[in-house]
Amino acid sequence: MIEIMKLRIALAQINPHLGDVPRNLQKHLSLIETAKSQGADLVVFPELSLTGYVLQDLVSTVALAPQKEDAIFGQLLEASQSIDLAVGFVEEDSRHRFFIAAAYLSGGEVVHIHHKLYLPTYGLFDEGRFFAWGDSISAFDTRFGRVGMLICEDFWHASPPYLLWLDGADLFLFMSASPGRGLSAALKLESARWVEQLVQAYANLFTAFVVHANRVGYEDGLHFWGGSAAFDPDGVLLAQAPYFDEGVTVAELDLHQLHRTRARLPLLRDERTALVQRELDRILKRASQANR
Repeated sequence: MIEIMKLRIALAQINPHLGDVPRNLQKHLSLIETAKSQGADLVVFPELSLTGYVLQDLVSTVALAPQKEDAIFGQLLEASQSIDLAVGFVEEDSRHRFFIAAAYLSGGEVVHIHHKLYLPTYGLFDEGRFFAWGDSISAFDTRFGRVGMLICEDFWHASPPYLLWLDGADLFLFMSASPGRGLSAALKLESARWVEQLVQAYANLFTAFVVHANRVGYEDGLHFWGGSAAFDPDGVLLAQAPYFDEGVTVAELDLHQLHRTRARLPLLRDERTALVQRELDRILKRASQANR
């Protein structure tokens, strides 16, 4: 149940230093203080905000354990006593697999960890060579209501946001390291146009709040465009960060809007999940038979 009706989310659009986790931690702590001074309740950082993106052979050296005993996470958990945080990092599991991960921290505790489900290994991207695939997805409860987190390529596939929606997420936190690609006739980056339209579409389709935090800066030939944004359940843009510049942009979410929009547009009420399950079973059964 949502207890807070006004939620101020700070989009912390940063340019991490590749492989320098302590330096990136200091940048996080500084922007957290900036967000607190602006009355934010939650700060959302981009994908791999603590490490940088093009890690390759650095992956094993920057991996972190999301627990109080960890030198980096200990300080972030302390900071989360006064403001909720969503941060991006590399996690190493007990069998020494490495995941692109996002952690939601609140009240000094790790509330939820999400492992990136889809690892692009095409075009500019080479994630599948260095990381393991995440293999589960769930929404989770916060003091602001039920939340779902996804990392970049995850929300280019329709199923992860849909599953989070069915699992009760009313607030989606999308975190990415999206580089600039292409140029439209309007002299706007094609990658920015694609992502912005996709994020807005999810807000409309799921009558939910969708927040996207994207990084900025140059790294190994890639130029990250920023443009972090927040949309309400009507798909209305609430706030957008500038392209290419670091900084904190605060969006205020009126959580009453969930009631107003869904009373007018009952897409969630009318979703036929049993139909989806039945048809998925049929499709998977057919595919299994075809592969015998």
